[in-house]
Amino acid sequence: MTDLWVDANVLLRFLTGEPPELAQRALRLMQQAERGEVILRLSPIVVAEVVWVLGSFYRYPRNQIAEVLLPLVIAEGVFLEESEQVVAAIDRMATANVDFIDAYLAEVARREGGSVVSFDRDFRRLDIPWVEPE
Repeated sequence: MTDLWVDANVLLRFLTGEPPELAQRALRLMQQAERGEVILRLSPIVVAEVVWVLGSFYRYPRNQIAEVLLPLVIAEGVFLEESEQVVAAIDRMATANVDFIDAYLAEVARREGGSVVSFDRDFRRLDIPWVEPE
């Protein structure tokens, strides 16, 4: 079975349906993964890029990003690195209304232990030990 590391542009074509010809090719790739013909591998940094493009270019609100992205990252035939942290970060991005990267960092800190140091006060909404530099 072939392992394929997926770039953000393939995921974006699949999720947005634009442009139609590339979206169809991305859909066929997802179907191949569902049938077990290929394994699609996702890096957290690619997920972060998809979140950023959906929010900035396509103007998706955070809850819509979570609605379209969560089923994709847990789909049959998709292997997501650091899946627990990434899935939790996507969910927290939507429910706490924070940036994906902040939610991801909070999930990594929660899993690994320790506090987050940041000037960003959004971390207060993420139930994680947080400090500002003095």
